[in-house]
Amino acid sequence: MNSYRTLEAWRRAHAAALLVLETTDRVNAPRTWALFDQLKRAAISVEANIVEGYALGTVPLCRRHLRIAFGSAAEAECLVRLAGERGYLERVCVEKLETILGDTMRALRGLMRSPPSRD
Repeated sequence: MNSYRTLEAWRRAHAAALLVLETTDRVNAPRTWALFDQLKRAAISVEANIVEGYALGTVPLCRRHLRIAFGSAAEAECLVRLAGERGYLERVCVEKLETILGDTMRALRGLMRSPPSRD
């Protein structure tokens, strides 16, 4: 049986979640709390929904969770842009996060077309 860890979408989502956590944990300002909390939740949701969809083992359930993951990735991308525009994140961090989230969404689109098999 293959592991969800072999999925490129999961690897990218995991890297994005780690980068979001690392980046936002460095900023300790009350004005950023709500935005960063939502960003962390969205980034974690991407990875978690890929794993959950994979674990459920049926194509319809997998696609459902991949769509949720895609929505969470789009949400995270929006929040990253907002944080950058407000000056809460450095431009270099914003660019890196936008790139990895964009790559994650492209990989998710491919998985939605052809869901993974656990055989």
